[in-house]
Amino acid sequence: MTDSPHPASADPLPPEQLADRLMEVFALVGPLYRRVQRKIEQDNAAQGVSAGVRAVLDLLHTHGDLTVPQMGRLQSISRQFVQRMTNEAAARDWVTTLPNPAHQRSPLVHLTGTGRAAIEAITHREKAMLAQIPGGITDAEVDACLRVLGRMVAGFAEVEQAGAGTTD
Repeated sequence: MTDSPHPASADPLPPEQLADRLMEVFALVGPLYRRVQRKIEQDNAAQGVSAGVRAVLDLLHTHGDLTVPQMGRLQSISRQFVQRMTNEAAARDWVTTLPNPAHQRSPLVHLTGTGRAAIEAITHREKAMLAQIPGGITDAEVDACLRVLGRMVAGFAEVEQAGAGTTD
């Protein structure tokens, strides 16, 4: 990690200071996400895979069979967008649908063998790119990053839930 101008403390930050520090995180996460996304889209475009289809394949590879609404919730994106990406993947025989015993009108989306091979090739290329990142990043630093980002994702989910019950 880079040296921080802020002294490290094990004590939780007060809300105002936490907000300021998390703004620093957002200032880095946004550009990082966009740079990585651009690079991945360029590489995958050469293979004919959009970022949305790649996301569907990755979700199914990671979690197994899912419904379109479940994938939308996992990625915090609309069901309609996931459905379009699922249709694209189905047109390439990367996914198929199976009956869902829990919900007749929401089939399970299943990764085919061809889809599994496609996402495994994509992630292999992405890992090769990420392995080129300089900086001597330690496992402990990655653990801390994952912990903080995971807590932020969960915290924003709570904020969204709390806000869903209010009207302006």
